Amino acid sequence: MADTARARKLADRIQVVVAETLERRIKDPRLGFVTITAARVTGDLREATVFYTVYGDETERAATAAALESAKGVLRSEVGRQTGVRHTPSLTFIADALPDNAKLIDDLLARAQQADAAVRSTAAGAGYAGDADPYRTPAVDDSDDEPEAETKGDTQEGDRP
Repeated sequence: MADTARARKLADRIQVVVAETLERRIKDPRLGFVTITAARVTGDLREATVFYTVYGDETERAATAAALESAKGVLRSEVGRQTGVRHTPSLTFIADALPDNAKLIDDLLARAQQADAAVRSTAAGAGYAGDADPYRTPAVDDSDDEPEAETKGDTQEGDRP
């Protein structure tokens, strides 16, 4: 079992090598605007999974997937040449779901913003269901007819002096 730090470093290197090789060496017209987003290597360093995104519609994504599959041998030999590992990992290309997830989150945020705007417009003309001040306040005695009792020496009924 290899060290996880070594596997992580190898995955980072594979990502860079595959991206550079696609940019410079692979001249397949089916290859669209592809971006290598991540790479993962298994613990035994035998298999590498490369994640990619493609700008465009579904037909361009399918064409790019076919181009990557046909260029897999060239990419693997270039990875083996530039990494110098004893056994070159086999490459598997998977379309990254990151753009789809980002679009879904954007749609959910837009719906939440519309719902907030609807609540805000409903609350704009609304009033209180009860009193404006729902908290109890002590009754204020405004009558100045009675003199105020002194607090010293006053005894209440039932108190002992």
